[in-house]
Amino acid sequence: MVKEIQEALAVLSIPEKAEFFPKFFKTGKGEYGEGDLFLGVTVPDQRSVAKEYYAKISLEDLSTLLSSKYHEHRLTALFMLISKFEKTKDKAVKDEIIDFYLSHLKYVNNWDLVDSSCYKILGRYAFENQREELLRKLAASEEMWHKRIAVVGTMHYVKKGFYELTKEFVTQNLKYSHDLMHKANGWLLREMGNKNEQELLNYLNQYYKEMPRTCLRYAIEKLDEDLRQDYLKGRI
Repeated sequence: MVKEIQEALAVLSIPEKAEFFPKFFKTGKGEYGEGDLFLGVTVPDQRSVAKEYYAKISLEDLSTLLSSKYHEHRLTALFMLISKFEKTKDKAVKDEIIDFYLSHLKYVNNWDLVDSSCYKILGRYAFENQREELLRKLAASEEMWHKRIAVVGTMHYVKKGFYELTKEFVTQNLKYSHDLMHKANGWLLREMGNKNEQELLNYLNQYYKEMPRTCLRYAIEKLDEDLRQDYLKGRI
């Protein structure tokens, strides 16, 4: 099954994409995606392969695919895992998928892998089962990708109108050094503001002067332009 999926993806490889993706995903020495390899398969094509195979593939085979050195193998594996999670109503199966996801986090190691999967699997599970400690443990980790999984995982909470966990994690890691956390924190604050602008304004009024600039710009992107400028120029 793994070989069949790998061959299906190989057929969809686009040489120009294979050349571009390593630069886009920062795979150079010392960059956040250092050493990652790419086939050059687009996300829509990966989703098509995942749709064809997700119901047939076992977690054991998914483990093999998810531990691949090729980025598209890992992302396609995550798409299949999401579908398995979303399609089942069996609590035991969902528990098994969560255990699988948490035990394979070292392979969820780039921003698209994190952002595509964490809130649809772990965030939703934590929300539906009141298991916030699963996300809190990751937010407290020293590993940057774990921190990003935690805050982006709260997207499911935001969509349901619950904002406290998002604010907790953003505040906890507000000054974390990596730009990818600044972007994630700002993104989740912006999503919170899309649902409830006053919640965002209340948070900004307390913290905006100490936010990294990238985080602030992401957070205020959808606000009225005059209000955006007030925050950017520190007039509030």
